Amino acid sequence: MPKPYPREFRDDVVRVAQSRDAGVTVEQIANDFGVHPMTLFKWMRAADVDAGTRPDVSSAESAELREARKRIKLLEQENEVLRRAAAYLSQAHLPKRIYPLVTDPAADGIPVAVTCRVLKIARQHYYRWLAQPVTVAEYVEAWRANALFDAHRDDPEFGYRFLADEAAAAGLPMADRTAWKICSGRGWWSAFAKRRRGKGGKVGPPVHDDLVRRDFTAAGPNRLWLADITEHRTGEVKLYLCAIKDAWSNRIVGYSIDSRMKSRLAVNALHNATARRNAVAGCVVHTDRGSQFRSRKFVTALHRHRMLGSMGRVGAAGDNAAMESFFGLLQNNVLDRRTWATRGQLRTAIVTWIERTYHRRRRQRPLGKLTPVEFETIMTPSASQAA
Repeated sequence: MPKPYPREFRDDVVRVAQSRDAGVTVEQIANDFGVHPMTLFKWMRAADVDAGTRPDVSSAESAELREARKRIKLLEQENEVLRRAAAYLSQAHLPKRIYPLVTDPAADGIPVAVTCRVLKIARQHYYRWLAQPVTVAEYVEAWRANALFDAHRDDPEFGYRFLADEAAAAGLPMADRTAWKICSGRGWWSAFAKRRRGKGGKVGPPVHDDLVRRDFTAAGPNRLWLADITEHRTGEVKLYLCAIKDAWSNRIVGYSIDSRMKSRLAVNALHNATARRNAVAGCVVHTDRGSQFRSRKFVTALHRHRMLGSMGRVGAAGDNAAMESFFGLLQNNVLDRRTWATRGQLRTAIVTWIERTYHRRRRQRPLGKLTPVEFETIMTPSASQAA
């Protein structure tokens, strides 16, 4: 294919043809410069269009049009790649492998560079995968998984260590950690293995029976205590509050605040409550089925103080409605009133509201429009109350 004439040469030939003398034809000028007459006529027509003397698309507009068409085509290709990627990734039953999304559009004429740019994939990695779609490591893992599955199918009670031994006897040795990774990733557990709860799992069994049955009344102090845990976010970390309320006077007899919701949170709240009250033996402590209240440490603390445990049902907030009511008041009056930057600010606000407002200023109709402290002062001898 002959090379195109230089732009400067074309302009010179057209300039000479446009300024030719009378009697000199375009064919003569074309022969003098060694070009075909039709080529020179095309150059002259294009020059007239660029100068605006002839109605047509100029070379600059033609170049812009070509660039616009290229951009439109590129956008169409990118949209097609995104459409196919969305359709492929929306199929949950398929393995999420991205490289086949490059091969399929390439078969339809979409350049690999465009697809890789849209999917944010390095072309070198794609070509490396194209040369070897399945690596040696994947082959080895597949063979090992087959050996482990055969052993698990034959003996479902075997754990991953025994399965690794069986796979080694079949000619596919591997480390115990490798066997655990393969088995856990595919859900191959021993029939006797302890299942972890995780998200969506079932709550553990209660360690106490429900002795309250939604009857949150008590004939005297230290007969029925209600306990629960709430949380609230601060600018640093979450803050957890475990509070214990006496159902007789609605007083918060003990509480504990911490940045972690461990069993010690509930244990410390119980210790603080028993330290401020007298004659707690035989008191029923009613809670939900939270792991903190089912922990060995909390149960031991109950036995140490000779108290009785009680638990409601799973997902039944009404089984501990009286304590939920208190946390609702705390939520509206303290937690949601503002944004708390630090744990110290929120802790001070909670303690101040409980001890000053709730105990000594907030009158309650069930108590005869008395505050919890006034109710206990009137109904019991002063010697039996803590300060």
